[in-house]
Amino acid sequence: MSSPENPSGHARPVTDETVEVELTDEDRKLVTLARGARARMGASEGAAVRDETGRTYSGATVSLNALSLSAIGLAVAQAVAAGGHHVDAVALVTGGELSEDDRNLISEFGHETTPIILADSRGTVSAVLEGDARIRGQQH
Repeated sequence: MSSPENPSGHARPVTDETVEVELTDEDRKLVTLARGARARMGASEGAAVRDETGRTYSGATVSLNALSLSAIGLAVAQAVAAGGHHVDAVALVTGGELSEDDRNLISEFGHETTPIILADSRGTVSAVLEGDARIRGQQH
């Protein structure tokens, strides 16, 4: 939900001086979808994206001999196949960091302020990336 201090309604730091991160209900939904995709496949990463219409898509890392896709790549591909034009938010459940390829994909299919929520397998948010700025924080 948007507020005068946070007009877009996306995940933002609670204040300039704290490292806590406040997520919207829709952002928490993305984390839950990403966790589910990762768990179903037993994959190294799970991701979920929300397109400009509010539709959500999720996926997990695909590692086959003939095909390799990142979790974000699969979720974005589903959004494109369904007619989406860009993503408004991304959640990635991972034990690692956002890859450069995924960052480039989000840059192409997202917009300058598309939030990228990074979380662990329990759904604990470790960071929110927005544009080129990195905001560190813990969800409470």
